[in-house]
Amino acid sequence: MPVVVVATMKAKPESVDTVRDACKKAIEAVHNEPGCELYSLHEADGTFVFVEQWADADALKTHSTAPAIGALFGTVGELLDGAPDIKMLQPVVAGDPAKGQLRP
Repeated sequence: MPVVVVATMKAKPESVDTVRDACKKAIEAVHNEPGCELYSLHEADGTFVFVEQWADADALKTHSTAPAIGALFGTVGELLDGAPDIKMLQPVVAGDPAKGQLRP
């Protein structure tokens, strides 16, 4: 069963570019992790939002201890305004099934 995650990080105002660069650097490595179906970065006003979909809970667990994530948080940890907010979500399918849920 796929697992959807939304991870939000707020950069300190002086660190937005550095945080963006670190996130972009991590993406290529994460895309190559087993079970990664979606790992997409979005930004608004210094807030970075990753929308993720993993093949299953095991793939997400592996991702959470992967080198790319360790390097990312090692780089951005002191540059964030507060702790990252990471939520695992369950789909609530409604309307057109093709548009009402993420798909691998």
